[in-house]
Amino acid sequence: MPDAINGTGENSLIIHGQKQTAGFACRAGRGNPEDFSKYSEPKFIWSADSHPTASLTVSPDREQHFTDEKIQLNCSGSSADWRVKRFIESYNQSDLSDCSSWGTMTGSSCTFSSLEYHDAVYWCESGSGEFSNAVNITLNTPDSLLTVSPSWLNPGASVTLSCEVKLSSAGWRFYWLKVVPDLSKNNYRYELLPESIDGTEQDSIIIPGQKHTAGYSCIAGWGNSDFFAKYSEPKFIWSAEPHPAASLSVSPDREQHFTSESVTLNCGGNSTEWRVKEFRESGFSSCPCTTWVSMTGSSCTINNDRSFKSFFWCESGSGEFSNAVNITYQNEGLLLVSPVHPVTEGASVTLSCRLRGENKLSDVIFYHNDKLIQNDSRGELKISAVSQSDEGFYKCEHSGEASPQSWMAVKDVSRHGRSSFPVLLVVGPACVVVLIVVLLLLCCFIKRKGASDLHVSVRPSEDPVDDANDDQHITYSLLEFKNSGNKSRHCTPEEGAVYSNVRAGAAGLVSRNGRSSPAAADAAVYSEVKSTSGY
Repeated sequence: MPDAINGTGENSLIIHGQKQTAGFACRAGRGNPEDFSKYSEPKFIWSADSHPTASLTVSPDREQHFTDEKIQLNCSGSSADWRVKRFIESYNQSDLSDCSSWGTMTGSSCTFSSLEYHDAVYWCESGSGEFSNAVNITLNTPDSLLTVSPSWLNPGASVTLSCEVKLSSAGWRFYWLKVVPDLSKNNYRYELLPESIDGTEQDSIIIPGQKHTAGYSCIAGWGNSDFFAKYSEPKFIWSAEPHPAASLSVSPDREQHFTSESVTLNCGGNSTEWRVKEFRESGFSSCPCTTWVSMTGSSCTINNDRSFKSFFWCESGSGEFSNAVNITYQNEGLLLVSPVHPVTEGASVTLSCRLRGENKLSDVIFYHNDKLIQNDSRGELKISAVSQSDEGFYKCEHSGEASPQSWMAVKDVSRHGRSSFPVLLVVGPACVVVLIVVLLLLCCFIKRKGASDLHVSVRPSEDPVDDANDDQHITYSLLEFKNSGNKSRHCTPEEGAVYSNVRAGAAGLVSRNGRSSPAAADAAVYSEVKSTSGY
């Protein structure tokens, strides 16, 4: 450089008015002018502005690119001789190289693809000594990030899935997948949801009527190309309600436990192969029971010496998820004894307090949602008939020490069916009553009209009430009596219809305008007897 022909006594130099990409180096001389140090490695000053005589363009024209994507760098200007240079700097190491070492140089174009993740600066150099503008290119396969809301489910509620890519959101299509346990590979398989076979432009979708524990994932694709981000980590929507095909029970049946106390988780359902999964609030990813405790058949036994709070659930070899339960372990202090599963509305429940080595305490104070509800010499809180207002957080206090709080869920009987045995006990006699009524009406018509004048048809009623719970089955029947004979001899029934609606549940019979509401349609039998006008 003109300013340094004879060297300088300073170890720094200011260059004014630099406009284009350029490279610099330095060396030092001492004493005898022929005694010089080695030249330094070249250092570059990059400009994004095109030089009047040299420029670099990128195809596809964007900074973020996918690994294994074909990228073309085109040099243009007044020269007929070009080379493309790349500079990568990472982990305190730098690499300066020509296109010929990582791509193919054809004329004034460099074409390359790479499976490596990196950020690099690219530019063109001409045979006449010109530098082009420089461009930044990032090679990466971005992550898809899924969030679910809510994560704890009220059966039948809608769930929102949202997918995010750590790049610009423009130009992406989103695909939504159901996560299915695959015990043979100790992993999950992914199944596209029907509504997202072609992807969606929206980065969120709503899953209506979710009833059971389930896992979901998402993946984003770039426009109509074959380049995809990574699958998101599975996210789970947990329900405390047992699935008909899979359920998880806890022994001893409480949420809070002291460390070193054995807790057994039992998986039940129509599978012969199970694994128990855990998700800790501290952010640890879910892991199978076999990595931290012993799994014997369908049972997993925990004996832990550390404090933690986790969600546990079962996954079956047939791809089912069970309900999920909260389990809290702590070293010392006071524990609340509360049920780990939801309590059925109308049932009785007893909450108590315990210290390590003491199973029953007196003079215990109880709180519901941080509100004092009992303060006397009793050591237990008894609720004789649980209602929805009893749902919430509970904790106990003894001698100035408070337990952790636990959520007690209440199962609404208007939405949840009872076992088949009590249903049969109620529905069976009800069917007999309905049959007797029908027979009496038949006898009335037969005596008055004669059998030849009577036509009886039985058919399913139209437009049955939609059931919010697909697992329940409702039977509808409609009997119509039609008169085709002499109109002078007949019974004159009152106009209108007679409905019989029988439902098992603590709340007794439930009906609305002659038809049960969707929330109350569990295990119900409908019989409709209708007389047509003009008999």
